Amino acid sequence: MTDEPYCWVYILASQKRGTLYIGLTSRLAERIEEHRSGRVPGFTRQYGVRRLVHLEPFSDIHEAIAREKALKKWRRAWKIALIEAGNPDWRDLWHDLNR
Repeated sequence: MTDEPYCWVYILASQKRGTLYIGLTSRLAERIEEHRSGRVPGFTRQYGVRRLVHLEPFSDIHEAIAREKALKKWRRAWKIALIEAGNPDWRDLWHDLNR
């Protein structure tokens, strides 16, 4: 398998230290745009979770699924620590994708 990312595990937030959502996709830009525009019904639209704050690339879908499931089981404090280790200001990484 190639080293190029095939899929992504991502974390969205409503604001700094706000409501978090963990997802998985093989079409990152389109999926994040769907969340941002409110086209994804349910949790992210209801709670205004639109800020991309963490990304992890994977070339193996099975590894990505395992990571997503693991992150969803993490305590909230661990998720916040993970985000702040790579993005201490909780910048919206969406803007980096669209350069």
